[in-house]
Amino acid sequence: MPPRLLVFTRTTDYRHDSIPAAVDALRGLGSFGVDHTEDPERLAAPLDGYAAVVFLSTSGAVLTDAGRARLTGYVESGGGFVGVHAAACTEYEWPYYGDLLGARFDRHPALQPGRVLVEDGDHPATRHLSAVWEFTDEWYDFRESPRGRVRVLLRADESSYEGGGMGDDHPLAWCHEQGGGRVFYTALGHASEAYADPGFRAHLRGGIAWAARLTSR
Repeated sequence: MPPRLLVFTRTTDYRHDSIPAAVDALRGLGSFGVDHTEDPERLAAPLDGYAAVVFLSTSGAVLTDAGRARLTGYVESGGGFVGVHAAACTEYEWPYYGDLLGARFDRHPALQPGRVLVEDGDHPATRHLSAVWEFTDEWYDFRESPRGRVRVLLRADESSYEGGGMGDDHPLAWCHEQGGGRVFYTALGHASEAYADPGFRAHLRGGIAWAARLTSR
């Protein structure tokens, strides 16, 4: 049987219209079985049977205290965690989550085309990409750059769009180890159209595979 993902899409703040397309895209990757839930009690139950937990455009406070404890124990003991897009707009009042994800959302300009720069092409989430990737998204700004605490994979070229607020050091995707677990985050994925893009789907597949320890690099 393929490794399974627990995909969590609960929102208590802004809700992305792209969530159904995103869940369908993960199911269509073919590499993973997908259990999808918006029930916070599911995160308070044992997670050991999952190769990774995916927070897919979650927002606001989405977990119970029991769920926070369960997710912490799962990651620290070797479980994989993946955050996609608005996962950075989640659990602002839980300090561990900020450390787990690597950075917290601050603001974004209007949805528009721009350029993604591949900073680290030696990762399963980026090996398929050319050095410059034309994409359309919201180009999330973060409260601070996670650089120095994470392995930065992609960054935004703020000269390619209007309204960027981080300057030259604007990471968009990264990974790191947390306790015994692996964490991958990508800020991309606002619009439903993104999840039909072969390059973006390969980006997700590679990042999830890395977090789930299905690949060593």
